[in-house]
Amino acid sequence: MSDLKKYISKRKAIDSEFSEEFDEGYQSFKIGVLLKQAREASGLTQEEIAEKLHTRACHQLSHMTEAAR
Repeated sequence: MSDLKKYISKRKAIDSEFSEEFDEGYQSFKIGVLLKQAREASGLTQEEIAEKLHTRACHQLSHMTEAAR
């Protein structure tokens, strides 16, 4: 186990707020990565995805996939 994983494990064990926020942040990150991969695999731009979702808010898509960079 890496030093980082050890630190996270120890911190989560003693700090429930950190544990919850870490897990939520990680889930958001994973969703962003999956969205970016799916968009790139389909060959679509963020704007095209936003259009297909019937929204003009491509900045929301950008924000969700920003963590994947």
